[in-house]
Amino acid sequence: MSYQEVVKEVREKQNIDLAQLRLLLGETTKENIEYLYKNAREVADEIYGKRVFKRGLIEFTNYCKNDCYYCGIRRSNATTERYRLEKETILDCCKKGYDLGYRTFVLQGGEDGYFTDERICEIVSAIHKEYPDCAITLSIGEKSKESYQKYFEAGANRYLLRHETANNEHYKMLHPGYLSLKKRKQCLWDLKEIGYQVGCGFMVGSPYQTIETLYEDLQFIKELEPHMVGIGPFIPQRETPFAKETAGTLDMTLKLLAIIRLIHPHVLLPATTALGTIHENGRELGVLAGANVIMPNLSPADVRDKYKLYDNKACTGDEAVEGDKNLRLRMEQIGYELVCDRGDFQ
Repeated sequence: MSYQEVVKEVREKQNIDLAQLRLLLGETTKENIEYLYKNAREVADEIYGKRVFKRGLIEFTNYCKNDCYYCGIRRSNATTERYRLEKETILDCCKKGYDLGYRTFVLQGGEDGYFTDERICEIVSAIHKEYPDCAITLSIGEKSKESYQKYFEAGANRYLLRHETANNEHYKMLHPGYLSLKKRKQCLWDLKEIGYQVGCGFMVGSPYQTIETLYEDLQFIKELEPHMVGIGPFIPQRETPFAKETAGTLDMTLKLLAIIRLIHPHVLLPATTALGTIHENGRELGVLAGANVIMPNLSPADVRDKYKLYDNKACTGDEAVEGDKNLRLRMEQIGYELVCDRGDFQ
């Protein structure tokens, strides 16, 4: 079976086997790779049209109790200048975003004990009361099902929790022993059961990743059927155990974006900040490979550079909310419209 026939079959069956994944990821012919992207774009366009949804990202704390080997805000990183945003500052970020047409706010942070359930619910309730027409997404790590239920009742309706890898041995290579893939997955199932729109995801090119572990990631996505999948290239951070590891590539990330679109057609699929970090046109290329979400940074300018998950993170210019007009133009130049819309899963 030819490369293009495999792409057609994956699209038609909305599934992929290991041999097909190996073929699609190993391809180097420009014409064939563009055929993969073209099919992914067609699938996204059939469901969502030529629309790209924008989310306002608010990175409200860079404290974290965990020590994940790849993450720049890990507990052991003593060089990180820590910060927390007060509720009023977070609400100011939301106002700024709302005035620019943002109708989804993404509150992201490390697993910070200061932000108790009570504090999180207070913040979520305040945003929900002020902006009832907006979606509120949380990305604050592993919590109990009871905590997730409280946030949901306070007004949060989406939750992002990257599973990082669906292979247990690989998970242990990326995380300290007290963290487990079993618990991570259970959190995702709990969130889904409560009624959240749920996002999972993984780093492309993370240390020890193989075609086989990537295949397990795709099978887990098929099993979970999340509303959103966030993938981006692994980028080393100088103060972590993986400082000298090789970064993930643009090519592999774009291929996987396209494959995820083909096997899970309705998914909300971001062209991530990490993609925009490794290539100046990373976001556009992501959209042209099947992505349909971007998340500019709404955080106060003086803290953006402190949320260092990885080195050289793009957090100014068109990656930030101040670049909204430019971002709109850049999307128009590739034939897409940046829309002021909650952009719910369809």
